[in-house]
Amino acid sequence: MYEDNFNPRRMPLFRKGREIYELTVKIADLIPEDDSRLSSNKAFMLEDAALLSVKVAGAEGGDLYDIRMECATLIRKAARDLQNHCNTLTMFGFEHMHYLHLIREALEEYRLLFIAWVRTFDTWNYAVDRWGLFNPPGVQPDDPDPAEGRDGL
Repeated sequence: MYEDNFNPRRMPLFRKGREIYELTVKIADLIPEDDSRLSSNKAFMLEDAALLSVKVAGAEGGDLYDIRMECATLIRKAARDLQNHCNTLTMFGFEHMHYLHLIREALEEYRLLFIAWVRTFDTWNYAVDRWGLFNPPGVQPDDPDPAEGRDGL
């Protein structure tokens, strides 16, 4: 059962996401504003790093399996995109690329926490996803919705 006073900020996954965001801010501050190739990456890096904790809070607040899985998908994409932004900085000759390994290592720690977190999702607490993407195993988009009164949108 979901606790009303549960605070996602206490979760190791959330805290690691915040750590990655703060680290990304510090490294992004080293990107020279006069280099358009590098500076165009900065906003994307910060946005993706922020999503690592924001979407954990959204998943925890939503509680339903389909909402949690949707948030988990966005988290995975943001983490992979952040990794790709680090690769882009390296490719374009970022002067301080020796710091990028810190983001990569933190993302690997985050990935392991993420796997454990997703395993905690309650597959019996769901609304039918009528789009068919985020239903628990064995549930089809046209199945009756156990959460009466919800339309699954």
